[in-house]
Amino acid sequence: MNLDRVVLAFGGAVVLVSVLLAVYVNLNWLWLTGFVGLNLLQASFTGFCPLASILAKFGVSAGSAFNPGAKS
Repeated sequence: MNLDRVVLAFGGAVVLVSVLLAVYVNLNWLWLTGFVGLNLLQASFTGFCPLASILAKFGVSAGSAFNPGAKS
């Protein structure tokens, strides 16, 4: 999998898990959902994704949406 797919899969998984935790454990887990959503929103405008930068350092191949080394 390339970087784009990993970032999207990770974001979706965190949102689903935090919603389940909010329903069954405590509503404060919705803050995590909001944080992930806000981070995805800012990444769409700035092109910077912290997770993409971390994954690139671990050698995950770059996709077309997140390229931490490229300058816009």
